[in-house]
Amino acid sequence: MAKIHPETLKNSNSPSCFSSPYVTSTREIFTIWMKSLVFHGNGCTVFDSKGEIVFRVDNYQETNSNEVFLMDLYGQVLFSIKKEKLRLFGRWNGYLSGGFKGKPWFQVRRNCKYFSRSEDVICNVNLGCEKSIGSCYKIQQTDKKSSFKVSDSAGQVVAEVKQKESSLGFGYGDDVLTLEVEPHVDYSFIMALVTVCGLIKRRL
Repeated sequence: MAKIHPETLKNSNSPSCFSSPYVTSTREIFTIWMKSLVFHGNGCTVFDSKGEIVFRVDNYQETNSNEVFLMDLYGQVLFSIKKEKLRLFGRWNGYLSGGFKGKPWFQVRRNCKYFSRSEDVICNVNLGCEKSIGSCYKIQQTDKKSSFKVSDSAGQVVAEVKQKESSLGFGYGDDVLTLEVEPHVDYSFIMALVTVCGLIKRRL
């Protein structure tokens, strides 16, 4: 099967100029299948509550690559994510659209449990324009499996990822997750953070 190469969106790389279409006034629920739709590819596929594909991550290189792309259904790149080299605990930069030039739109810094005040905090997240005021978001582990939550600077939970279960309480397996995003939150950005967590856990 031929590779489906991503296309790039012509978007500004400045946070102040970015207006996302992925924001709604209601809570959004997604299903994340930790599999790529591309044969012999690594990645994941994201479905909305209607069962339609909204996002995909396709990595044609080795698992846990240093560079991945979050795309929409049509292969347009929404976020380019790159791991910084020579970082002891891990740092990932997220850029709008394709490419890795200019100032990152967001940055994820992995915590080391020996230096963190809170053992459940996996990462701290900064937006490109707000690095001087401390972390804008925190990613916190909620159990020993794949569940975690994203909280804003006020401590409010804006999104949560957990194992997907049927109405009878049966799990679908480790490869199927549920993502819940609160209203007025950019769920493409949240999915970019989920992608970074997948890289940290070596699942992408």
